[in-house]
Amino acid sequence: MGTENITMRRTAGGVAGALLGLVTMSALAGLLVTAAVTPVIALSGLGAANSITVFENLPGYLNIQPLSQKSNIYATENDGTPVLLASLYDQNRIEVGWDDISAYARDAVIASEDPRFYEHGGVDAQGTLRAAVTTALGGVTQGGSSITQQYVKNVRVQKCELELDDRLRKRCYDVVTETSPDRKIKEMRLAIGVEKKFPKNDILRQYLNITGFGGTVYGIEAAANYYFSTTAAALTLPQAASLVTIVNNPAKFRLDNPSSETNGEANGYAVNKARRDYILREMLRRGKITAVEFEAAVATPVQPAITEPSTGCQTAEGSAYFCDYVTHLLRNDPAFGEDDEARLQNFRRGGYDVYTTLDLDLQRAAEATMAANVPMEHPGWDVGGVITSVQVGTGRVLAMAQNKRYSQDPAVQATSAAYTGVNYNTDYADGGSRGFQPGSTYKVFTLAEWLKTGHRLDERVDSARKANWGTFNDSCLGPQNYDAQNWNPRNDAGESGGKYSALEAMLGSINTGFIGMAKRLDLCGIRQTAEAFGVHRADGDPLVQTAAAVIGTNEVAPLTMAVAFAGIANRGVTCSPIAIDRIVGADGDDVPVPEPDCAASVDPTVAAGMVFAMRRVMTDGTAQQSWGATAPRVPLIGKTGTTDGGKDTWMAGASSTVATVAAVVSVTGEARQRSISFASGPAATARHRMWPDVMSVANAKYGGGELAELGPAPVVVPVTDTTDAGDSRDSRDSGDTRDSDDAGDAVDPVEPVVPVDPVEPVVPVDPVEPVVPVDPVVPVDPVEPVVPVEPVVPVDPGGAVDPGGNGGKGGDGGNGDSTVDSGG
Repeated sequence: MGTENITMRRTAGGVAGALLGLVTMSALAGLLVTAAVTPVIALSGLGAANSITVFENLPGYLNIQPLSQKSNIYATENDGTPVLLASLYDQNRIEVGWDDISAYARDAVIASEDPRFYEHGGVDAQGTLRAAVTTALGGVTQGGSSITQQYVKNVRVQKCELELDDRLRKRCYDVVTETSPDRKIKEMRLAIGVEKKFPKNDILRQYLNITGFGGTVYGIEAAANYYFSTTAAALTLPQAASLVTIVNNPAKFRLDNPSSETNGEANGYAVNKARRDYILREMLRRGKITAVEFEAAVATPVQPAITEPSTGCQTAEGSAYFCDYVTHLLRNDPAFGEDDEARLQNFRRGGYDVYTTLDLDLQRAAEATMAANVPMEHPGWDVGGVITSVQVGTGRVLAMAQNKRYSQDPAVQATSAAYTGVNYNTDYADGGSRGFQPGSTYKVFTLAEWLKTGHRLDERVDSARKANWGTFNDSCLGPQNYDAQNWNPRNDAGESGGKYSALEAMLGSINTGFIGMAKRLDLCGIRQTAEAFGVHRADGDPLVQTAAAVIGTNEVAPLTMAVAFAGIANRGVTCSPIAIDRIVGADGDDVPVPEPDCAASVDPTVAAGMVFAMRRVMTDGTAQQSWGATAPRVPLIGKTGTTDGGKDTWMAGASSTVATVAAVVSVTGEARQRSISFASGPAATARHRMWPDVMSVANAKYGGGELAELGPAPVVVPVTDTTDAGDSRDSRDSGDTRDSDDAGDAVDPVEPVVPVDPVEPVVPVDPVEPVVPVDPVVPVDPVEPVVPVEPVVPVDPGGAVDPGGNGGKGGDGGNGDSTVDSGG
């Protein structure tokens, strides 16, 4: 009993003392500021003598950071209309101006949160006194905070949210949200400073933009979008009152839980409606609405129209993987922060508008042909389909599609192989896989090195199969000896090979022909030439430069090959890929974006020789299926690639304006595509159904002029083919499960080469489109005549090719360390 009396006396004494101190401090604080009194200081335990000094010494300047806003990623229609692909954010907020906020919303928040907002100087003396007395007497803790004080608290919380470290962020949040007189005193002092700096309307606008409305919804505009599918400017009176209701206690009053027993659809969101109607009465009492408006509003049921905010790249649907690529580019750009996590957070909070390079016409074509030709799933095989298009001369990525549904949710991915967050088109560092072997598409770099070092397209090499290829020159790593490795790469049908010209090897995609060429080159030089075209491994490791790498064993990203083929079509000048045209910050100013890095990969004359051979691949070689199905016709270059056993099949090519890669790859495990059929036809020829669909749209939209004209060097002497150059039939649905790279007759033998007069240029004769030489050949040494390359021994053009000799289209590629079918 004695203890209870002591406790009661202490409690009573504490309350009395607090109230006495409160009254004293109210008067003293009035001397400090003209706009407010500060009774809460009494509850902090400070004496009257100290309170003035303490209050004066509190910081009065609030460091207001830009609000966290969502960033948007756009594509652009042909007429310049932006098309939203996705929004990314931590807080779903759209900051709006005064005139973009309904007067109903402005009046409702004042009526319910701070009726004397336009009368006080940051702290409402009456509200603060009422709250302090109620709290001191042991009643329910009262807020009593003015709108300006609430704004200050929100700003301080926002500052905590910018902290990337979870531990530090929580500590900061606990400090600025603790229920204590100290926090209140600080907020009051800061509120007075804010009122001195900003007009009332600005404070109210900023408050409505910063305040939370439940979950990740922040600000009146995002709340109007989310809860009522409208804008802040168009809010009706009952809608505005319902939204302002949520501000008071989002967990209690929010409208996005229709199954709630207390505040759900069944009871007409009764809890929200009760407070909404109270706010409406306050608006009526203060003359902000008429009696007629009031009666109509309270009679209106609460009817939310929830619009889920689009967040993350999954909302971009078929363009989701391109969107993901853009986000990784931003994460990897030092301009956005010190490390990738900081950059991502800055982007998600910075309110950026990102305008990308995506061409919606090409993208739609890529998505449509992908959906028609490559299934998302196939029994026993995790199949991947990829399409990437790049603009020649700029590096702008125009299209990017794959055969999966985008999801970064492990739980969703576990349900089906149709879902993945991995972008098969890009490097690992850009959200992609660790790459795929490109097969014979990689042979173009050996061709480039062949021409760079002075060899000719009509020059023959030993292309016979053998188990002992001897030693390959490597100026970087030293000679590579294959004597004891029993490395015996095959050609497709097992032919033993013979002597092929470089052009014949290119048209037929002959493994042993390119290995024979590499035998006379420098493996390091071949690797360096590939690197000059921007080629690199998708996993970031250095390119392997074994003899087997010549026929495509390095795992690369399809985007990398598209960039390289664009470089070939661009007279040997390769431009690094870019996916962003423009970024606009939240302040409306442009943010610098990465510029394309364009550099000469090979001399234009070398590129011209490559173009000559690769155009013949389209019209007379392994890419005829794609050539025949592409319309309108423009000059095209191309190369096919098929890895060992048809595990991966590629088609890469370009016009003078657009380069495209289409491929069907094995994501995990192995599958022999020649024995698999999709609904659209053979799996091995799906690339030849997809590539023409995209390039036909590209040709119609971008056109295509002459590719690099063939200069006088390297010297090219065309071959004569048995293939009918005028045959452009579409063999895409022939039912043949073997790819055209690997099927068909061998290339006819070449006529004997006539030595070239060093003074006169050699004029190549192309049966499809003649190539005009640029300049006559000028001998390097005016004293010594140019000596032609060793003459080729004539082959009897009348007889059939011995299947054990010069017959082979490229092959199943690889015993030993070669796992690649070069057959294209």
